[in-house]
Amino acid sequence: MPPAKSGIADYSEALAGAMRLQAAVEVFASKPARFDAPAYDAVIYQIGNNGHHDFVYEEALRTPGITVMHEANLHHLITDLTIRRQDWDGYVEACAFDGGGAARAFAERVRALEVGPDYEGVPMLRRVLERSRAVIVHSGAVEADVRRAGFDGPVARIPHGAWLPEGVHLGYRDKLGLDEQTPLVGVFGFLKPYKRIAESLRAMRRLVRVRPDVKMILCGEPHPDFPVASMIRGLGLEENVRMLGFVEIEEFAGYISACDIILNLRFPTVGESSGTLLRSLGLGKAVVVSDVGSFAEFPDAICLKTPVDAREEDTLYEYLNLLVSRPGLAREMGARARRWVAEECNWERVAGMYLDFARAVRDGETWMQPVTAPVTVAEATIEAELDLSAPPEAPKQVEPEFILGWAARDAESTAYAETHITRLERTLNITPPGTAADSVLEMGAYMQITPALRGRLGYGHVRGCYYGPAGQVDHREVRSAAGEIFACDVDLFDAEKDRFPYEDGSFATVLCCELLEHLPTDPMHMMAELNRILRDGGHLVLTTPNVASLRAVRAILEGYHPGFFPAYIKPARPGEEVEARHAREYTPREIHFLMTDGGFEVERLETGEFLDKPRPEDRWVLRMFNQYQLPKHLRGDGIYAVGRKTGPLKKRYPAWLYEGGE
Repeated sequence: MPPAKSGIADYSEALAGAMRLQAAVEVFASKPARFDAPAYDAVIYQIGNNGHHDFVYEEALRTPGITVMHEANLHHLITDLTIRRQDWDGYVEACAFDGGGAARAFAERVRALEVGPDYEGVPMLRRVLERSRAVIVHSGAVEADVRRAGFDGPVARIPHGAWLPEGVHLGYRDKLGLDEQTPLVGVFGFLKPYKRIAESLRAMRRLVRVRPDVKMILCGEPHPDFPVASMIRGLGLEENVRMLGFVEIEEFAGYISACDIILNLRFPTVGESSGTLLRSLGLGKAVVVSDVGSFAEFPDAICLKTPVDAREEDTLYEYLNLLVSRPGLAREMGARARRWVAEECNWERVAGMYLDFARAVRDGETWMQPVTAPVTVAEATIEAELDLSAPPEAPKQVEPEFILGWAARDAESTAYAETHITRLERTLNITPPGTAADSVLEMGAYMQITPALRGRLGYGHVRGCYYGPAGQVDHREVRSAAGEIFACDVDLFDAEKDRFPYEDGSFATVLCCELLEHLPTDPMHMMAELNRILRDGGHLVLTTPNVASLRAVRAILEGYHPGFFPAYIKPARPGEEVEARHAREYTPREIHFLMTDGGFEVERLETGEFLDKPRPEDRWVLRMFNQYQLPKHLRGDGIYAVGRKTGPLKKRYPAWLYEGGE
């Protein structure tokens, strides 16, 4: 586990955190004084090919469990367990056990210091596989090697988990002294020859001849026997290539974010997965990989693949030139990559697959391999920044005339509806329709759109609620311009403190419109209660102002407050009702977090204007976004979201919303 300088350490930390949300998990990051295996339903060993994993390997031999093979070779680990401990007999015996007489004879030559260990020829898998109850791999390539090594037990192919960090693109480019227009290529991780460093530098030299402004960074600990610095000097690339050395993981991810293109090349390979590759894809970067092993299994739509034969350098140069000369193509490819890993490799899904497989192994059942969704070029969209494609336009269900007809009861209601008609119409048109057997709840019911929930969307039972003393119920009745009467009960309570006065699973749909931004203390209480009162598969429709809109960005740059309604409210006269002020406004990304932490799958997330007004004054902000390659989608004044309940509340106090949260 961290702070060990190991990709598997970072992987294990992220996986354990995700698994703890679904099961009781105990982590052993060093050799325990006593290990009581029968106390657990499953024992999982994360084993990598280096000395960090010595105690894990030894315990896996003593206590059979589920072994995670991050690559199809453990020879370096075995040398750490034997040769580095001066146990030459143990090394020779291990080679013989794995590879037979020929491997024994070669190992004796290693003992005599005539040759170095046959790292590639003797993978050292058989012993641990023979003691494993089951095996987890990340790729078909490693699964095939495990089977070739003689393992005939259960094998699960579970994707390597992917990080989806927030990008700090411009900040780290500034740290490197680069402007927003300079093309930047990155190579990350331990700088060993098999990372194809030499081939990458030669391709870079050719690229510099046609694009003298292009830069490259090499971020990782250099190998002591691989003279990368002298290679850079020999190729005349001192002005274009910089070595950054080893950096901590936060900076490591920051420098990936700064890049436009990532080279993640490997040959030879033993099927190993790459945490760096998953971070790069999760950050939405255009990535070039070697067309071998586990890397060849990634969808063609999310990365470019180079051969490892005589064409390698030429192909690398052509790919780099293509991506540098067509930055829009690079961004689209990165957006596809981010969307794919968000759906297929998110830690929640990976942890769930681990636990499902562990249960199957425990119970002696057959585990069914989940099907991976294909990715096509047609799915390219920069809207993948938020793990969602731009949703299709909502079908027209309610016309403005219907809303205005019910608002004609008095001048104040009419003026409000006319001012907010764009928002009201859009809200109703994204609300899932109901049936005569379905119930719907409108929070903060003003009776502006409430009649449409029955009259146009078909809900048989309509309920409203509003802020007030818990337990009080008001009966509200309104008449349309045509004389039609609509009535419903409105329950009063505090959405941040009180238990909502409804049974579990009471509603098919809840509307929470222009309410979230008014909550000053505990919005996740409301989300927990909404989750409780919605039935499984029920929908939450949520709208709120967008504090990351073009209008808000322009306001900040011109020195004004970005909030849609940041003002305090002048004290009212005695007995006069006071509207609640905005306590906190949200970004679309935060609404995505709010929904997912609340136990909802986000089916729609979009923004739009509250008023049909042209905004020519925002055009200069759009030009700035283009110049700095910033996302321009989801910049309307209002956020419109629809979530579907998929399970219970996930986080009561998420860290992005609560100081000291989880």
